[in-house]
Amino acid sequence: MFTVEGRRLSWPRLGLLIGALAATVFFGLSGWRVFQDSQAAARADQRFSAYVDATVTPLLEFEEPPSAAAGSVVLSFVVARTDAPCEPSWGAAYSLDDAAKDLDLDRRIARLRQNGGTPAVSFGGAANAELATVCDDPGRLLAAYRAVVERYDLSTIDLDVEGTALTDTAANARRAVAIKQLQDERTGDEELSVWLTVPVAPAGLSADGEAAVASMLDAGVDLAGVNVMTMDFGGSRAKGQSMIDATTASLESTHDQLRAIYSAAGRPLGPATLWKRMGATPMIGQNDVAGEVFTRAHARALSDFAIDKGLGRLSMWSLNRDRTCGANYPDLTTVSNSCSGVDQGDDTFAQILGRRLGDASRITTPTPDAATDDPTDTPDRSADELTDDPAASPYPVWSADGTYVEGTRIVWHRNAYVAKWWTLGDVPDDPVVDVASSPWRLIGPVLPGETPFVQPTVPAGTYPQWDPATVYLRGERVLLDGLAFTAKWYTQGTSPDARSSQVEPSPWRQLTDAEIRQAVAAPAAAG
Repeated sequence: MFTVEGRRLSWPRLGLLIGALAATVFFGLSGWRVFQDSQAAARADQRFSAYVDATVTPLLEFEEPPSAAAGSVVLSFVVARTDAPCEPSWGAAYSLDDAAKDLDLDRRIARLRQNGGTPAVSFGGAANAELATVCDDPGRLLAAYRAVVERYDLSTIDLDVEGTALTDTAANARRAVAIKQLQDERTGDEELSVWLTVPVAPAGLSADGEAAVASMLDAGVDLAGVNVMTMDFGGSRAKGQSMIDATTASLESTHDQLRAIYSAAGRPLGPATLWKRMGATPMIGQNDVAGEVFTRAHARALSDFAIDKGLGRLSMWSLNRDRTCGANYPDLTTVSNSCSGVDQGDDTFAQILGRRLGDASRITTPTPDAATDDPTDTPDRSADELTDDPAASPYPVWSADGTYVEGTRIVWHRNAYVAKWWTLGDVPDDPVVDVASSPWRLIGPVLPGETPFVQPTVPAGTYPQWDPATVYLRGERVLLDGLAFTAKWYTQGTSPDARSSQVEPSPWRQLTDAEIRQAVAAPAAAG
């Protein structure tokens, strides 16, 4: 017997008292953990960021977001150069410098920031070689990732690991070490958020997907989250299971798996925090797998699921495809890079998926003269500050007497523009002409340190001189006054520099800088 405050307790009663006290402590601690988990999750961001295929043609004008939801983009994909495996490229087609020249990528990213948008970059993807899979030099691999992050001043990157790259354990380890070092280099206001994107099935991540996550955590990478590609389920989707049911099942399964992976890595997370460390990326409309169609109704349901669970990120593949296909594209079961394959009406998938996520309300449209050394700064500027310097302009300075054909790029008031059709005397930043009627499209600001424009030239004899008596078919090329043009369709007698309009467009297109370089390089290579 024991005495407590004058009361005598038997052994059984004492056991009951101790058990009650233990339960109180246990449930008190559990409640505190739930509270801490919910508080940590509440502090984390929820964001919608759509992928943009940065190299597919026609190029998407991501720098002018059509809606607030389209203001945050993930530009895709940076991969290894085919001839230099430790050097980054865009789609194995453009070096970083070539992308700046041929795609105006640096300038367009600056313009996106002027508009209040936020760029991220994705490494990897389904095609070409992700850097870590072919670059086995740790120092050069780190330098390659660093070059991209620093060039575009990124605060967020995405690592899209799929296909054979997902099974390459050596590459996964190299990538994890390099990303950890890169994160360690960037502290304070320059912290780098890292998302790992992997395939998923309704049953969750594959063993290789789980291993890829674990390798990141084992290397000490601070993952912002794991983003799963809720698309192309194929045979993993049960008969009769809808795309949205397969999607939510895959997310629930992944949530359970990540809880175990984080615990095994010594970083246990509560359920609410784990949801904030997860993302979902559907392929809008027609998927690559026949019979798999992600509809607007599915998008609304996924948006509701994301809000209910507190999902940290929603995305989609891709912003390029976020439109109804035209009538001239009859086979909607064949995936297009430029449309979704479903009738979207007045909706966009970006608006449906992005509703109530992120801080899209800050997306604004600045004045066209907002080019400054800091693309996010738009102070009032004097006329002298807007004077263009030909010695520091990437393209010729616009002239009222100049004749410009479609595709010609110029500089005016410290901004770069491209001609949408033939133009003479039309001021690029005319404030009384609406965007649709102007022959000019604003690309973005002149950037600090840009070099003087040098007109690429085609050596005489590379193509025949244009002859008004000759019939030209689509794709044939000619020279006129030292400039190279290609025929867009059958033409005879119409000069490449003849006046054209939206109603009567020119049958000619001036060759791009990249096409000119290829044309000049081809004979040299043949020799």
